[in-house]
Amino acid sequence: MAIEVTVPALGESITEATLGEWLKQPGDAVAADEPIASLETDKVALEVPAPQAGVMGAHQVAVGDTVEVGAVIATIEAGSGTAAKSAPAPAKEKSETKEAAKADEPDASITLSPSVRRLVLEHGVDPSKISGTGKDGRLTKADVEQYVQSGAQQPAAEQAAASAAPAPSAPSPSGNRNEERVRMTRLRQTVARRLKEAQDTAALLTTFNDVDMSAVIETRSKYKELFAKKHGVKLGFMGFFVKAACMALKDVPSVNGQIDGEEIVYHDYADISVAVSAPNGLVVPVIRNAESMSFADVENTIGDFGKRAKDGTLTMADMKGGTFTISNGGVFGSLMSTPIINPPQSAVLGLHRIEDRAVVVNGEIVIRPMMYLALSYDHRLIDGREAVTFLVRMKEAIEDPARLLIDL
Repeated sequence: MAIEVTVPALGESITEATLGEWLKQPGDAVAADEPIASLETDKVALEVPAPQAGVMGAHQVAVGDTVEVGAVIATIEAGSGTAAKSAPAPAKEKSETKEAAKADEPDASITLSPSVRRLVLEHGVDPSKISGTGKDGRLTKADVEQYVQSGAQQPAAEQAAASAAPAPSAPSPSGNRNEERVRMTRLRQTVARRLKEAQDTAALLTTFNDVDMSAVIETRSKYKELFAKKHGVKLGFMGFFVKAACMALKDVPSVNGQIDGEEIVYHDYADISVAVSAPNGLVVPVIRNAESMSFADVENTIGDFGKRAKDGTLTMADMKGGTFTISNGGVFGSLMSTPIINPPQSAVLGLHRIEDRAVVVNGEIVIRPMMYLALSYDHRLIDGREAVTFLVRMKEAIEDPARLLIDL
């Protein structure tokens, strides 16, 4: 008897998703709770588990189709791995499918997330030769990247083909002007729509300041080993900025507020959205009640978000809410930017790269590690004076971290 596979609940207010990838093909053996498909929602990618063990039945929808919660997308037939191999299919088509799989796809017996599958195909590596460190021994992007960086060789068949191929001649001008069209993911569509809505609705303005990172760098250098030994996590820069932001938000509550119709909502808590890079784009999970957390709690939470973003395991609950956003473009080398707010929030803090610059201190020109800070905000709610005050509070806390301990 066939069991229907339906689209699971996707989270509050999320009613539909896009089928991003089939992880199992008709005739494949599947285990109970094994991922068989990947769905893309407005915020994250989710895997659809098999409701029971058996043989993958027919796909009811195609990659790229929009599906609603509760919709039937496939069936699971009764059977086992042996039955899966003898599942009815045209002999020629089955043979061609196998040959194509050998040439272009990773081992079908290994379940890979969409991002890992793309990386495996990109580098042409055999996933069965890589040790997985994810849940239940599954491969992560980091596993594949580490394998590639370790100098792993190409499969023997590829090596033979490469050695047999004649040496390439000097390229001649071809005049080709190739183009490729790729469907936007649901996440990218949502990001584009929300950013444009923010520009159309909010009165956006950006204020800048710079900060001397000497004290934070010295503090990290002095305590990083003790911190890691006691808390089991590295002491990073983001912990200082999150704690400094919480203190500044308390002093300038409008930056932590939002407009709701004709009312202003002020929050006495700081739920900090931190932008992290994921395979399908930038996502912003939320550090909840950051004002009550220790440095170790903040660093552990951010580290967990980063790992799960790479693995594609962040949930809708991780993204929900947020009263203020911190985006660190400095990790990509950005010197200065004007970030766009994440509605319904009213402000976002942009961090940038640290670089040595000549500055004047006590009448003398010295070299200091400096960073530009950018606060983009909704001028309908936040005045220029409040924006500048917020950045000054941030600057004071970062240049004198002791203020974070005594709440000054």
